[in-house]
Amino acid sequence: MTVTTAPPRISPAQTRRLAIGAGAGTSLEFFDFSIYTVASALVFPAVFFSGDTDPWFASFMSLATYTLGYVVAPLGAIVMGWVGDRHGRRRAMLITFYLMGGATVLMGLLPSYASIGVAAPVLLIALRMVHGFSRGGELGGASVLAVEHAPVSQRAAYGAFVALGSPLGALLANLSFVLVFYLPAATVQSWGWRIPFLVGAAVLLLGIWARRSLEESPVFQELASERSAQQIARIPVWNVLRDNWRRLLLAAGANMGLNAVMFVLAGFMLSYAASPAPKGLGLEIKSVLWCTLPGLAVHAVTVVAGARLSDRLGRKPVMLTAAVAVLGYVLILFPLAQHGSLAMWAVATAGGFFLTGFLFGPLITFLTELFTAEQRQSGAGLAYQVGAVLGGGLSPSIANRLIEWTGHASSVGYYLAAGMAVTVVCLLLLPETAPARTGTGR
Repeated sequence: MTVTTAPPRISPAQTRRLAIGAGAGTSLEFFDFSIYTVASALVFPAVFFSGDTDPWFASFMSLATYTLGYVVAPLGAIVMGWVGDRHGRRRAMLITFYLMGGATVLMGLLPSYASIGVAAPVLLIALRMVHGFSRGGELGGASVLAVEHAPVSQRAAYGAFVALGSPLGALLANLSFVLVFYLPAATVQSWGWRIPFLVGAAVLLLGIWARRSLEESPVFQELASERSAQQIARIPVWNVLRDNWRRLLLAAGANMGLNAVMFVLAGFMLSYAASPAPKGLGLEIKSVLWCTLPGLAVHAVTVVAGARLSDRLGRKPVMLTAAVAVLGYVLILFPLAQHGSLAMWAVATAGGFFLTGFLFGPLITFLTELFTAEQRQSGAGLAYQVGAVLGGGLSPSIANRLIEWTGHASSVGYYLAAGMAVTVVCLLLLPETAPARTGTGR
C-alpha cells in the first residue's frame, strides 16, 4: 500500500519545532561527526599514529579511520531504516543521537598512542564505527521526517532543514578547533584536542531536548493506522532490494560523486593545506581553519537556494546543472590551490562549497521521494549511505594516496571528475520527482 495523500499544512509553531528537531538536531549530530573529520586531518596523526615515522603516511592512517566510519554507515541505514519504517521516524532519530553523542564523548577520553600503544587507535576505530553506524541512520530518518511533514510544493525547502546540518555542523566543528589551536602546540596534542569532543556531552543533551518535542511524521501515522501487523514488512530493506534495486543503485551513484567532492573539500583539503611541502602546502593551521568558515557559510546559503529552486523548477534541472558545473570545477580545484597562498587555497575551497550546495540542497528530498512511504527510510537511507561509502568515505584516503603515487595534486581532480561523471549519468537515468514537474503529490 502506498500513501499518496499530501500531509496537512502545518502551523508556524510546528514548522519551528520541525526546524529545531530535524534541522538543529542534525546540525548537532553533524558537529559530532565533523569534529572527527577535522581531528583526523590535523591532530590524530600525531596523537594516535605517532608510531609511524612518515608524517604523510600517518595522515593516511588517520584518514583511513575516518573512512571506516562510512563503511559501517550502510548497516546503520538498514537497521535504523527498519526502526523508522516499522516503529516510527522519531524513534529512529533519537536512537542515532544517543549513539553519536556517547561515542563522541568517549573519544574525548581516549588515551593516546604514547600512553597505551596500539590499543589507542584500536579503541578509536571501534568508536568511529559507532559514529558511522549512527550517522547511517541519522540522515535518512531526519530527511524522511522533514519531507513527510512538508506541504507537497515545499518538500525540498523543508528537506533543506536537514541538508543544512552538514555545513552548519562542519562550521561549528571548524570554529571549535580553530579556538583550540590558539593553545600551545604541546597543549593541543596532550589535551586541548579533547575539548570539542567533550563538548559533545552538552551537544547530546541539546539534541535530545530538541527531538523529544518533535511529533511523529503524519505520513507514518497514516500508514500505521491503515495497516495491520501482518502488512508491515519484517525487513523493509529486503523489499527495497527486491522491488527497487535498480533505483537504489542509481540513487547511490547520484550521491557518490557529490560525496567524494564534499568530503575532499571538508576533510582532505585541511590535511593537504597543513601538511608540509612537497606533498602539502605547509600553511598555518589556524589560518586554514579560519578560511574554511566563509566557504561553509556559502555552502549553507546555496543548499537552501538549490532546495528552493528545485521546488519551483524541478529536482533534475537544478541538480544536473550543478553536477556538470562541479565536474568542470574539480579539474581546476587543485591548480588554483597549488599557487601556495592561503588566499588562493581559500578561494578554491569556497568555490567548491558554493557549487556543491546547489546539488546537495535538493538531493536529500530527491532521494526521499524516489521511494514509497513503506520503504522510504530504508531506501533513502541506504541509497545515501552506499553512495557516501563509495564517494565521501574513500575520497580523503584515495586523495592522499594519489598524491603519494603521482606526485601531483591535480590527479585528485581527475579522480573527483570521474566520480562526478557517475553522478551526472545516474541523475539522467533517474525520474523527476518534484510535484512541480510531475503534477503529482507522490
